[in-house]
Amino acid sequence: MSKQNCRIAALQMVSGPRVADNLATAARLVEEAVAQGAQLLALPEYFPIIGAADADRVRAREEFGRGPIQDWLAETARRHGIWLFAGSIPLAASVPDKMRNSSLAYNPAGECVARYDKIHLFGFRKGDESYDEAAFIEAGEHPVAVDTPFGRVALSICYDLRFPELYRSLGAVDLILMPAAFTDTTGRAHWEILLRARAIENQCYLLAVGQGGRHENDRMTHGNSMVVDPWGEILDRKLKWPGVVIADLDHARIAEIRESLPALAHRKL
Repeated sequence: MSKQNCRIAALQMVSGPRVADNLATAARLVEEAVAQGAQLLALPEYFPIIGAADADRVRAREEFGRGPIQDWLAETARRHGIWLFAGSIPLAASVPDKMRNSSLAYNPAGECVARYDKIHLFGFRKGDESYDEAAFIEAGEHPVAVDTPFGRVALSICYDLRFPELYRSLGAVDLILMPAAFTDTTGRAHWEILLRARAIENQCYLLAVGQGGRHENDRMTHGNSMVVDPWGEILDRKLKWPGVVIADLDHARIAEIRESLPALAHRKL
């Protein structure tokens, strides 16, 4: 079956501590993107909740396959007839004091057809700013890609962006999804250059969707959601605050670049 071109959209948010409020914002952004013709939509990391402390996300975790956040995702995908990728939601871990940071993919029938648990856990310390995801997140073990009518989609979350071997382990893909809540400190330094590098080296589209702005807990996230094409060109972007980033995924563009510069076929390792 030939792969279809499609319109892809990133829904940038500035999530807060109340799940219901975040779902209402996400619903509005979904409607805005669908009105612009989007067929494949992605939400950012932690789109349903960013609370005052990491423990707030752990308390909001759901069992895989049931819960109000997953019910909302399934119903939204079904109602609009879209492919909807939940950047990440907190799911139950094997221990009571941790969570899985999980990305879920829903088809237009509202079925969850793929789950990816974040493998690489962020750690950072500079001055008064520090993060240690391993303290409250249980790492995933397996890379995941999902086949859609629009091509093969690689799932990843935030810190995974710094590990190119994750994407290479999946073989040729047509689209990389990168939902994130990048810190403004690391985002200003590395976000765009890493996104464009991953798109260029894998000769595919990349849909990056961030949390972007000042949250109620006073954390500043980088935002700068964007669509990058296989040549590393930025097709659309939004720097800060909630909104939609949208562009077309064109398989002829992928084929043209892979034919003129067959780097994937030239791999030796």
